[in-house]
Amino acid sequence: MSTPENLKERFLAIASKRELLVQLSLKDNLGTLSIDVIQALEELDDLLIEIRKIFPDWQQD
Repeated sequence: MSTPENLKERFLAIASKRELLVQLSLKDNLGTLSIDVIQALEELDDLLIEIRKIFPDWQQD
């Protein structure tokens, strides 16, 4: 079973991938893959919003 601290560490690992998706979304040679990258970025943002609802004291560093 995961502890709140363990979950927060996992959240940080997930949140750290956001910048990679942003960088990838700025590339102009992705073709239709850019749609998937943008969707992944939107879903990650939604997930981070939900995480903050559950753990309001969680701060992304």
